[in-house]
Amino acid sequence: MNRRRTIGDWGFGKTVRGAAKTPAQPEPKQQSSVKASASEQARRGSATASAPELLLRGATIVTCDDEDRVLQGDVLVRGDRILQVGKVRPSAGAQVVDAKDTIVLPGLVMAHVHLCQVLLRGMADDLPLLSWLRERIWPLEAAHDEHSMGLSAELGLAEMLLGGVTSILDLGSVHHQDAVFEACVKSGMRTFGGKSLMDRGEGVPRRLKESTRASLRDGEELERRWNAHPSGLVRYAWIPRFILSCTEAQIRGALERAEASGALFHTHAAEHAGEREAVRTLLGADDVDVLRSFGMRGRRCSIAHGVQLTARQIRQLAKDEVSVVHCPSANLKLGSGVAQVPKLLAAGVTVGVGADGAPCNNNLDPWRELRLAAQLASITAAPGELTARRALRLLTIDGARLLGREAEQGSVEPGKVADLICVRRTGAHLLPALDPITTLVYAARPTDVTHVFIGGRPVVRGGELQTLDTDRLSRTAPKEAQRLARRAGVS
Repeated sequence: MNRRRTIGDWGFGKTVRGAAKTPAQPEPKQQSSVKASASEQARRGSATASAPELLLRGATIVTCDDEDRVLQGDVLVRGDRILQVGKVRPSAGAQVVDAKDTIVLPGLVMAHVHLCQVLLRGMADDLPLLSWLRERIWPLEAAHDEHSMGLSAELGLAEMLLGGVTSILDLGSVHHQDAVFEACVKSGMRTFGGKSLMDRGEGVPRRLKESTRASLRDGEELERRWNAHPSGLVRYAWIPRFILSCTEAQIRGALERAEASGALFHTHAAEHAGEREAVRTLLGADDVDVLRSFGMRGRRCSIAHGVQLTARQIRQLAKDEVSVVHCPSANLKLGSGVAQVPKLLAAGVTVGVGADGAPCNNNLDPWRELRLAAQLASITAAPGELTARRALRLLTIDGARLLGREAEQGSVEPGKVADLICVRRTGAHLLPALDPITTLVYAARPTDVTHVFIGGRPVVRGGELQTLDTDRLSRTAPKEAQRLARRAGVS
């Protein structure tokens, strides 16, 4: 008799031979079993009859689909795609994960991070934005070498994967972008990102200030090579740092190249009152208005922060289909303010969530950002203006929409890529967990994430990272951070 292989066979979870019992649990929706259509099955080349199967059995499934269904049942993955959701029958050789004590939901999307800054954690505290950049962040970034850059990226990727993040939009520094992308591929993270473009700016170190032509040419070469990478995990994005560090020619050049290749365009804007005043002094208008005059519009474009947006600018972003990434922790720590998320959503703006950089947060915890997004909306608007159910979508399907990937990821539905996470629901801080969505938004922690799958590949099993050496990172990161600080002349 053939016994199904399980995660337990490799020392994770339990060995499952028979059908798992489903715990009684009141849910907003009744369970259903949905199979992929014939056209969907034909479309996905990887989900062939010979591809391996993975079954997440007996879970509470928070789908984040159009109906926000919560189901009790199974998720069947074949190859890199979700095949069925509900009560399903896997093949005899399927790997089975006993998920009866977990909530299964889409992998989380962190739509604004700086992997290049993770090694700088704790080196730039208690400063406002422009001083933070000029006195600490830019000198430290300029001091990176290839080794420290790669280590910084791995450290951030490890933290986010263990917390349930499966896709990121990352803003690199000016140099060593290959080291960042190599770390992303090694980790298994689905990555959108690119080097920071900087060709001017007060206080910008010489090593971070490139010529317009050189920076755009380097971006083109990075895009050509990494979009063709066989892993399929990396998609290049065009990222002028922010308007005070970029000429009009550089921003227009990035917009034109993003338009030509279908890439994302992402930048910082409307972040801090001091920055707003500096932009008005230099350019005579707010950055979002100047960026629009340069051509920033369309679904591929997004800005991080948006704290200083006016009501008129919010309406214009909605009309232009430009998205906004909400970074609550960083905005609070730098004293930037709080983005008006309920107003953005009411206007029709797509809103994602980001942790920003480790030196202005100081962690990359998606659950903390999710909880703050929901809680701060109660202050800026009113309790219930951003419900837990709506807040969760910012970090799942809306994050996928910001990346242009909502047809491929962001919800647990047949035909989508199997970017899935399992979150335990049995900890003392989680119980009684009667409502799985409010439990996730207001109570979950990174340590509650037990399994993470990206394209069906297990990158976290039983809370243990499978792709990066966390012991090595723990040993080497402190010493490398000290060396980096010495090179930068930062005490």
